[in-house]
Amino acid sequence: MDKTIIEHFHITRKESTGEPIIKGTSVSVRAIAELWLMGAQPEEILTHMPHLSLSQIFDALCYYNDHKEEIEKFIKNNSVPGELSGTRLP
Repeated sequence: MDKTIIEHFHITRKESTGEPIIKGTSVSVRAIAELWLMGAQPEEILTHMPHLSLSQIFDALCYYNDHKEEIEKFIKNNSVPGELSGTRLP
């Protein structure tokens, strides 16, 4: 009997950047992790992203927990610099 283990069923990678995303969507694990790090509970994240399932959100959070260094690098690389935070484009 083949015992193939699927580590994170709902997670794949965006071809252009390699960033982990939810399969069938453009939602990054980073986006879900950032909401969670700001204090949002999984059910609350679901209200912000109602096209996802709770299972997808939990899998993204599990992926984040298993790959913190990788996801935190994506968070850092995609953050708005402090001097631009809160400013508007002309």
